[in-house]
Amino acid sequence: MTSPIRVLVVDDSAYIRKVITEMLSRNPGIEVVGTARDGGEALEQTERLNPDVVTSDLIMPGVGGVEFIQRQMAIRPVPIVIVSVASESSEQVLAALDAGAVDFVQKPTALATERVFDVAEDLVAKVTAAARAPVGRISRALLEVPPPVTTIYQNRYSVLVIGVSTGGPQGLKAVVPRLPADFPIPVAIVLHMPMGYTEAYAKRLDDTSALTVTEARDGEPLRAGLVMVAPAGRHLTFYRTGEGKVVAQLGVRPLDTPHRPSVDVMFQSAAGVYGERVMGVVMSGMGADGREGAAWIKARGGTVLTESEETCVVYGMPRAVVEAGLSDQSVPLHLLSAAILERA
Repeated sequence: MTSPIRVLVVDDSAYIRKVITEMLSRNPGIEVVGTARDGGEALEQTERLNPDVVTSDLIMPGVGGVEFIQRQMAIRPVPIVIVSVASESSEQVLAALDAGAVDFVQKPTALATERVFDVAEDLVAKVTAAARAPVGRISRALLEVPPPVTTIYQNRYSVLVIGVSTGGPQGLKAVVPRLPADFPIPVAIVLHMPMGYTEAYAKRLDDTSALTVTEARDGEPLRAGLVMVAPAGRHLTFYRTGEGKVVAQLGVRPLDTPHRPSVDVMFQSAAGVYGERVMGVVMSGMGADGREGAAWIKARGGTVLTESEETCVVYGMPRAVVEAGLSDQSVPLHLLSAAILERA
């Protein structure tokens, strides 16, 4: 019998601490071993209790959530799941992910406390996934720079499409900024994030990249040098105009996908437009989004790479592709950009 996941709950609201404790404790595989009212107390409790996972609010008096995550990661990396209100700044959430948090769950609002139980299923799933996240290894992988790659392009592909979920905000920082300014094909990314975060995330990624990174806009042509991030809440697909240009198309259909945007939907569209000239990459994430899309890419003669288990925060999406026999190569995160360049 496996031991339950030991969780420390951090929030300045006594009510929210109680609610999160109740939500987690309903799952027999989770044990809440302590609570803390702010980041300073959380640092002490983490050292004393040695939890497997910490859930943390962001806006707290004294030591706030971002500072707590930064200090805790410097002492000893621990999987941390942010639990924030929807009204909190997207910049705060992204700063927390930059600092090393594994994932985040949104409270409905600061005041509508009767609805916080709505997030219970999502919270339990993300805490369970976080408990298995190789946090320390990922931090080291982000620091490892691959050997230089001679960029003599073979004109083999016309688009690079990337799908990623949990671990994506951190993982993409190890891939996109390492693609050179002369990377010859457009890049499109589906990242599972709540509404209101993708535009800010694209701007942060743009700041560290030689390529231009933007949130995708309807009707925008795909071109070399541009990285499009699908906006939360809308699928990203492609179509070829009468003049032969390929442009982005944003929409809510299909409605029956587990995620919107969906990796499967983007991959299938890319395969339909570009045929064998598609390189797909499936990175860390829960679930199987990307498996069906990878099958479309492979059926048209394209290539699919997957992030290897050793660096995935959650080896769900890549595992689904690998086990379906659709991955041409599994690559650790810190070597993924080099593998892309070698094939391009």
